[in-house]
Amino acid sequence: MAFEDKTLVCKDCGKEFTFSAGEQEFFAEKGFENEPTRCRECRDKRKRNRDGGEHRHMFTVTCAECGKETEVPFEPKNERPVYCRDCFIKHRAN
Repeated sequence: MAFEDKTLVCKDCGKEFTFSAGEQEFFAEKGFENEPTRCRECRDKRKRNRDGGEHRHMFTVTCAECGKETEVPFEPKNERPVYCRDCFIKHRAN
């Protein structure tokens, strides 16, 4: 199936944006049936807001494995260990 660039209108800001042939091919490979409804800028803005944005509250903790001080984006509970990024990746791999 040959894809061609399409011009779509963002439902948030109303600006036109291009849904490229490459993006359409990617959507088809992933099985996505709906075209995007937001431009790249509005999608990125929405994602930042959903992820807590730039003002995300971080909590300072001590890694339960190596003892290094680190920050995490959640309030830790006393009954569960909290790891720094490196130790978390090691634990997740096991």
